[in-house]
Amino acid sequence: MGLTCPHLSPGRLSQNWESGKANAKRKGMRREIRADYAQIDLFPQSIEDWVPADHPARFIREFVEALDLGELGFRERESEEGRPPYANDLLLKVWLYGYLARIRATREMERACREHLSLLWLTGRHAPDHNTLWRFWKENRGALRKVFRTGVKVAAEQGLIGMICHAVDGTKIRAVASRRTVEHREELEKVLARVEEELARMEAAIEAAELEPGGDYRLPEGLREAEKLRAAIGESLGKMRQAERAHLHPQEPEARLMPCEGRTDPAYNAQAVVDAQAGIIVAEDAVTAEADNAQLVPMLNEVEANLGRVAKETVADGGYSSGEQLAEAEARGYEVLVAAGVETGGPKRGEYDRTEFTFEEKADEVICPQGQRLKFEGRKGKGSPGVEVRSYRCTHYGECPVRALCSRRKGGRRIELSPQSSALLRQRAKRRDPVQQGLGRRRKVIVEPVFATLKQALGFRRWTVRGLENVRAQWALLCTVLNLKKMYAHGVASRRAGAENALRRASTALSRPLTALGEFRAWRPCMRDRCSPTFFYATNPACRPEY
Repeated sequence: MGLTCPHLSPGRLSQNWESGKANAKRKGMRREIRADYAQIDLFPQSIEDWVPADHPARFIREFVEALDLGELGFRERESEEGRPPYANDLLLKVWLYGYLARIRATREMERACREHLSLLWLTGRHAPDHNTLWRFWKENRGALRKVFRTGVKVAAEQGLIGMICHAVDGTKIRAVASRRTVEHREELEKVLARVEEELARMEAAIEAAELEPGGDYRLPEGLREAEKLRAAIGESLGKMRQAERAHLHPQEPEARLMPCEGRTDPAYNAQAVVDAQAGIIVAEDAVTAEADNAQLVPMLNEVEANLGRVAKETVADGGYSSGEQLAEAEARGYEVLVAAGVETGGPKRGEYDRTEFTFEEKADEVICPQGQRLKFEGRKGKGSPGVEVRSYRCTHYGECPVRALCSRRKGGRRIELSPQSSALLRQRAKRRDPVQQGLGRRRKVIVEPVFATLKQALGFRRWTVRGLENVRAQWALLCTVLNLKKMYAHGVASRRAGAENALRRASTALSRPLTALGEFRAWRPCMRDRCSPTFFYATNPACRPEY
């Protein structure tokens, strides 16, 4: 017979709960949590407890502390007098976490080091000023690019790089310089012509005044200003001629006018090669070239320098289509798949376009879509000095039924093949393969999310530094942070998967004893006959639980 307590009956508990609520309401008590600014800790807090175990700041600390900064080329600052300098690893942690948290200005980083709990933990409650942070950047731009390369190797060791398929692409990012202050050669030449006319008019007026008795020989103020303007315009035009450019920004001459988000702005071309397995950036660079058609082989060289080899296949869009680049990639043993681009100039002729003609290397003839053979005509120079093309001409144009659709030349259709034509032809044949077509369609799925994360999630749509070297260092730092985000997410997922597997194994191990315990409870009625479990198991072998 069980014991019961009248104070613990369900009805009595409900009455006590209701009476407690009524007393609290009558006395004006509120169930709100407020800050107690006078509270003190019995024991001092540990900095190590400020951030959780799976916080990104811990991953950045582990990554930086595993680097050999001296080998990477970070400059060591020595101070015999005054305050000791900040360590390179501390400043690198601030830069990496700052970019991860969308903090890119040195003054904002300085403020965050005093207010951001994660940076307070990461720096050990130190707060380097913005000048210290900028000097670290300025002195270690080359070393920051080596940090990216080390991060790529760490990702490869973790198995995040498959080396099966890589995708290369570029994105235009606006420079610090404004497009409103860009100088254009055509406009400057027009202004210079007007200034010259104004100077000629002023000089004629001065000469006329000198001939008159009592004339004023002082140089007019307008003439002095016009001469200064002429000198400034001449200097700008001289810089443009020297750089062989039609547009130039005086404060940032390395920036180029490029299409950016629907308009033309001074910008730099940021390049990236991304692995298909986990989206890790395996190569990066920032260039001043407005187009991508000369960047394929240089980016593959970067991949080889970072990982020792290139992927089995590298895919690119039509902007990288170049006969010179494809031929060089073949010579280096790089397997590439480049989408069709503007390979040759001239009008498009549909079925009789130049791309529909095939070349037979053994016969040294070009075959048209009608099956006619174009004979070799000779060699001639074209384009760059020293470059020769082979010319093939149709000799059946007189009786050709589709001559009007093929060519309007009086001498018949002519096809010119450059030294790289064979590489272009092999690339066209490769693009006809259905397997390669499926691989080419994956390009945008591999590389475009990286640029989307950079511009949308991290909010980076404009460089915050001037000059190509600073831009290259900033792009390397951004790519490093993106890779660290991938590696951090992979590490968290792996730990969670490991914990779930451990829990599953523990549940499996406990399932058999729990089953036996349930069977034992089902046999409890037999105990009423004063039978011990030992006696019961001995007399009933069929009911004995199996552990």
